[in-house]
Amino acid sequence: MDILKVLSRGTKRTAKGAGHAGSTPAKLPSSTSVAATNPQLYHDEVRGQKRKRSKTARQATDYHATEELPQVDFFAPQNEPNPKPHDSASKNGERASSPVPKPAKRITEDECRQILRSHRLKVTLMSKQEDEPKKVKKSKKKSTAAATEESKKDDKKKAQLFPQPLETFGQLRSTYRISRRVSENLVAQSYRVPTEVQLGSLPLLLQPEQALGDYDVEGLENGVDFLAVAPTGSGKTISFLLPAINHIMRRRGMNPNDPGATTTQHDLEAVILVPTRELAHQIANEGLKLLQGTSIKIMAMKKQMNLETEERELAEDSESENEDDDENDDEDSEDSEDNKHNKEGRPKRINKATAAKPDILVTTPQLLLNFLTARSATTHRVLPDVRDLILDEADVLLDELFREATMGVWSACTNADLRVSFWSATMGSNIETLITDKLQSRAQRLGVQPKPFVRLVVGLKDTAVPNIVHKLVYTASEQGKLLALRQLLHPTSADDSGPPLRPPFLVFTQTIDRAAALHEELKFDIPLEAGGAARIAALHSGLPESARASIMRAFRAGDIWVLVTTDVLARGVDFAGVNGVVNYDVPGSSAAYVHRAGRTGRAGREGGVAVTFYTKEDIPFVKTVANAGAGAGESTVQKWLLNALPKVNKADRKTLRERGVASRRTGATKARITSTSGYDRRKANNRQGAIEGSKRRKTQQDDGGDEEDAGWGGIDD
Repeated sequence: MDILKVLSRGTKRTAKGAGHAGSTPAKLPSSTSVAATNPQLYHDEVRGQKRKRSKTARQATDYHATEELPQVDFFAPQNEPNPKPHDSASKNGERASSPVPKPAKRITEDECRQILRSHRLKVTLMSKQEDEPKKVKKSKKKSTAAATEESKKDDKKKAQLFPQPLETFGQLRSTYRISRRVSENLVAQSYRVPTEVQLGSLPLLLQPEQALGDYDVEGLENGVDFLAVAPTGSGKTISFLLPAINHIMRRRGMNPNDPGATTTQHDLEAVILVPTRELAHQIANEGLKLLQGTSIKIMAMKKQMNLETEERELAEDSESENEDDDENDDEDSEDSEDNKHNKEGRPKRINKATAAKPDILVTTPQLLLNFLTARSATTHRVLPDVRDLILDEADVLLDELFREATMGVWSACTNADLRVSFWSATMGSNIETLITDKLQSRAQRLGVQPKPFVRLVVGLKDTAVPNIVHKLVYTASEQGKLLALRQLLHPTSADDSGPPLRPPFLVFTQTIDRAAALHEELKFDIPLEAGGAARIAALHSGLPESARASIMRAFRAGDIWVLVTTDVLARGVDFAGVNGVVNYDVPGSSAAYVHRAGRTGRAGREGGVAVTFYTKEDIPFVKTVANAGAGAGESTVQKWLLNALPKVNKADRKTLRERGVASRRTGATKARITSTSGYDRRKANNRQGAIEGSKRRKTQQDDGGDEEDAGWGGIDD
């Protein structure tokens, strides 16, 4: 059965079971009708009772009645003219925004605890604050161990917070006073019910004093440093874009109640660091949707882009960088004549006329660091106006591959009021320790009080999304993997191993060479009647940026059904209509599996499938991946198989994470992606070798005879 028959199947139901490949599954992420009206992943019962969500659900369902329609005062004077914003909106065909409602009442700590626990949210204060010593009460005899356990319990209770949650997006206007234009843009983008990460993070980032009013936490007036660990596709992008936009508008005095408020000031005040260019362009596009009708600019950085920065002399000791800068300030102020002749003096703004002037910049760390360090060997550029530094996919940005570049950009943000936030679906304890140490050392170097550092965890750390099906398929060899992938393209009715996989889907490989080879092998598997080779494409970092952008557009538009790629698309990239993910090569870690599988099942959509192929060589490394899938949601992995799989030692896990499976990295014959048999490959190689040898001998016969006679000088030669 070819893919044309699968995609053009009629609407009549057959007698086959719902789990067979011949029947159309009830739910698919690519179906717009399946897009969840409530994108929240967790709805647990608390204390034997369901969480009281009737009022919230009614507000979300009848959103047009409470938020979109204006409130009418029947006792107001009848001769009041309509406001100008309403007239301009009606002329343009837009909906007039409603007036700001009264602020919502604060809920009690017990209600906050119940809501947060039902959504599996855990908020922890990570920064250590000095507390007043407690008075020791005289009591009956207690053992030292019991006293230690009680003190640990007190510290745990103290560290865990239960802030005010965001139950509806309407509270962004009523309670947290965001811009009316931004609120209208949210409504236009169909945001109704906040996801778990939005429910817990937005109050803390917009107004931490309002969210943590019941707790005695110092330094909230300057904001908080924030770490969020939330599943893939749970709305993290909106969670960090909204606060950054709101902070910029507040600092510039733009009236949040005026939908047409504009400003001529354009200073770079927020930097968003991401690991890939595709993710940078995606976040910039999401920001453009939120900023429609405002004067704030968001840009994705490109090569040769110029920014308005300051130049400072390089300090001999990086630890005393700011102290040296202060001394240089004094010297520059005393010797103004030398400054006129010294082109490298600071403070000095550069390239004001030709520089791009974004308010929010989205970039990869190495691209921005190259710009900051490219001007001179004795000076470096800094970003003194940046007050929000956002690290999306922070665990990768702070890993060994990106760490140096990320730290370089972080050090270039010299503003003492800098707020830093970290976002990812996976976060190791070593990365959390690195972040905490960096925040404390930076505060000590600048001589300022460190901001409260708050961590939000949604669900269980390092687990895949719970709303997709996880499948583990043993293929024995590399040729078996190719046959199994072709079986997904040409399913049969006999396959009852779970929900079938329907295009469009992603196929992940370990290396660029393997992605290109797999694309060459599969590009003729789809018949011409269904689009042929144009339906399959490969995307990797070896392609030019224009080609990568073109492939991304075609895949989002549905012109490409099967996209073969590497881990360049494993993180952050949002494909709302991807029906499944195929791990052609086993991921190098559980975190890599979580992010790969997270390309489907976005925003609460159900029906996605994540399939992982493994061979004999992969058996020692499969258990980590299998546990990540089996612990998340529905899985076809049997428990006996998990128990039978061997455990991976620490050294092997590190090697696999950094280098992958050795045979696939070196391009060994056994790991080659091809459908040609070994006998035919040897025959072709022998024939090619015979042809080359014949040419070599012929060349030697034509050119070598005279040289041998002329060059012979006897035995002593």
